[in-house]
Amino acid sequence: MGLDDALAFDLNAIDTAFINNPHPVLHNLREHDPIHTNADGSLYLTRYEDVRRVYQDRSMVSDKTDAFAEKFGPGPLYTHHTTSLIFNDPPYHTTVRKLLAHAFTPRKLAEMEPLIGDIVDNLLDDLEGAGDVDFVTAFAMRLPTEVISFMLGVPREHRHKLRRFSLAILGALDPVISGDRLDAGNSAVAEFGELLDELINHRRANPGGAGQGEVLEALIFGEFDGRRLTQEELIQNCIFLLNAGHETTTSLMANGVGMFLQAPDQYQLLRDDRSLLESAVEEILRYESPLQIGNRLTSEDTEIAGVLVPAGTYIHTSIAAANRDPSIFTNPDAIDFTRKPNKHIAFITGIHVCLGATLARYEGKIAFGKLIDRFPDLVAAGNPERMPLARFRGYNNLPVRF
Repeated sequence: MGLDDALAFDLNAIDTAFINNPHPVLHNLREHDPIHTNADGSLYLTRYEDVRRVYQDRSMVSDKTDAFAEKFGPGPLYTHHTTSLIFNDPPYHTTVRKLLAHAFTPRKLAEMEPLIGDIVDNLLDDLEGAGDVDFVTAFAMRLPTEVISFMLGVPREHRHKLRRFSLAILGALDPVISGDRLDAGNSAVAEFGELLDELINHRRANPGGAGQGEVLEALIFGEFDGRRLTQEELIQNCIFLLNAGHETTTSLMANGVGMFLQAPDQYQLLRDDRSLLESAVEEILRYESPLQIGNRLTSEDTEIAGVLVPAGTYIHTSIAAANRDPSIFTNPDAIDFTRKPNKHIAFITGIHVCLGATLARYEGKIAFGKLIDRFPDLVAAGNPERMPLARFRGYNNLPVRF
């Protein structure tokens, strides 16, 4: 690869090879064309400092109302992505984030920690003597499904639907989507919205009936400057909590086990020294960032690394490339569970830093620690399959032997 390959790259025309392993292309772009112009005029940034600067610049906005209107047309996906926290800016973003923060107070997170431990223990009990299993379906997706179900009060009979909802809604955010993927995303928002409407109405009428870890009551009755979330805002931001807390944690768990199998020397370090669990979770987030690509829109003319970028330019930020930038990370393509410092931006930075980052770290540290204790001799049991998504990195299946 070289300059010609970098200049010819188009994020809107990526193939399966890029999805399976984007890093050779990202390395080439970062070296030869770090502020890359796609065929549609959007930019694709691959250097750490450029990506970090975009996230911290208040003139870079997240609102994509016009872009989503063109991409999705009227319908549930458009309503969801223009109402939820992530694709909005202050003052709406500030208000909704303050209200959602009721779900992530130190008291709520302290309440969640033993609950997560119990969930992990129960899931691992199911794996005793299981032999060859798909780690994604047997554990990785079940952990956040159970956690988010407790948080939103989702009854057990509906929990098996959450992974499908999340994948369909997030899959529609890829740069280019098919009609089938658009239809699946719209159906997922509509179906999950109907379920959440019922759950919210029930909790509104029965505010004292919340179970351990549930946050619906705090979201329904929480206020910021005298403002409460409307029913539509509650529904769409609960969907956001599902997506933010479900798919990324599923991928954190699966990517982590994939890295254990890929780097047995590092896995051995964890087996020998549990004090490395926190740094191992950070390295998993850096090396295989669940969120690979972010977006911003310039609201005014600006300059990025000496390049003038006009107002109204869409910018794609490669979190995956930034987290392997050799100017920031020594030997960035190596897995190192002892890596410190580790200034990755897997959870983004700036005002849109991931609200559930602390919860995800809890889940990772607790789950990996208990998994290693119970199944120290984990081995691969077949060929894994990556999710066919560019924006998110994880596995459809990951065969392992317990």
